Amino acid sequence: MTTDNRSLWRQPQALALLMAASLTVMANATISPALAGLEQEFADVPDAGFLVRLLVTAPSLGVMLTAPLAGWLTDRSGRRRVLLAGLWLFLLCGTAGFYLPGLQLMLASRFGLGIAVGLIMTAQTALIGDYFAGARRLALTGLQISARNFGGLLFIGTAGLAATLSPRLPFLIYGLAVLCLYTVWRHAPEPRRSGSGAGQAEARGHPAWLPLVIAVSALQMLTNGLFFMMPTQLPFFFAAQGLNSALMTGAGLGLLSLCGGFAALCYGRLKSRLPHAAIFALGYGALALGFTVLAQQGSAALSLAGAMAVGTGYATVSPGFVAIALALTPSARRGTAGAILTASVFCGQFLSPFFTTPAIERWGYGGAFGMAAAAVALMALAALAAALLPARRRASA
Repeated sequence: MTTDNRSLWRQPQALALLMAASLTVMANATISPALAGLEQEFADVPDAGFLVRLLVTAPSLGVMLTAPLAGWLTDRSGRRRVLLAGLWLFLLCGTAGFYLPGLQLMLASRFGLGIAVGLIMTAQTALIGDYFAGARRLALTGLQISARNFGGLLFIGTAGLAATLSPRLPFLIYGLAVLCLYTVWRHAPEPRRSGSGAGQAEARGHPAWLPLVIAVSALQMLTNGLFFMMPTQLPFFFAAQGLNSALMTGAGLGLLSLCGGFAALCYGRLKSRLPHAAIFALGYGALALGFTVLAQQGSAALSLAGAMAVGTGYATVSPGFVAIALALTPSARRGTAGAILTASVFCGQFLSPFFTTPAIERWGYGGAFGMAAAAVALMALAALAAALLPARRRASA
């Protein structure tokens, strides 16, 4: 672990933001191991299979529709208020699935959970820019992805075990948000708009910051749409292979999160030695490898190895989106940038099953994972070309 990483782990503000980051993985994927059980519980509901899958992606719709408001509130009423409000709503809506009687009510609570996540992620992203600068900010963008992945290992792994007892038990895991709520209330003060601290310095940003941030967010949306095949389709992929869906999904997503957590810890060190384009090439290459392995529909061990490669690749590319956007954005508009980034993540997640489920129905899991592998392989080649271009220009100069 780098010196920057070690010092950040000891800083209360950083810990509060990392705890908030770890909650975001709970929004969608925590209940993935319970999907097959929930589909059986609501078998008499029309289109239950599709609606149960929407339980995973419904929070994404809530984020997409409310992210602009979250950005406006974050820039005008303060980061801390928005973050605390989001945490309260997260706690209430997240646990509601344990006791709500009907599938439609559960979908409504999941939409409310998405509103909470939009508030949390937007305010948290803005606070990263407010509290930290330079190498420490880059290190924290990697650490927040690591926190999400290690949080996923804990939350999804626990959900996998809980789902073997009841498909409703994983919803209680959202109650852990109370620990984050206390930490943020205690250690995340509202930053001053001006000051001499490095984390509070005003930044003018790039003159064309808005279209550039939108372009970065569009790439993030596509990446998340492909990656989200894992929590939405992996339970049914394992079930189609005749395996225990709850345990294998918990193991697959847990290993994915573990590998992603360790990969994201290395982001600060990678960024000190390589440009963003080279890191994107490495990450998308790992994603392509993982999807290719899954497309083989081999043994359980081979499928788990594919999930590990996907987790490594996704965690390698993800910090770059936040780091680039924060570097481009003026200080006063970080809430807006955070809202755009947040909306793009969950837009990709929400749209994912609308494209991947028909693809699986037509070409099977092998074909769908193979097409995903081809898409990210092209992205890896484009990033590699962008990384090599400056070297070619220097050589010809």
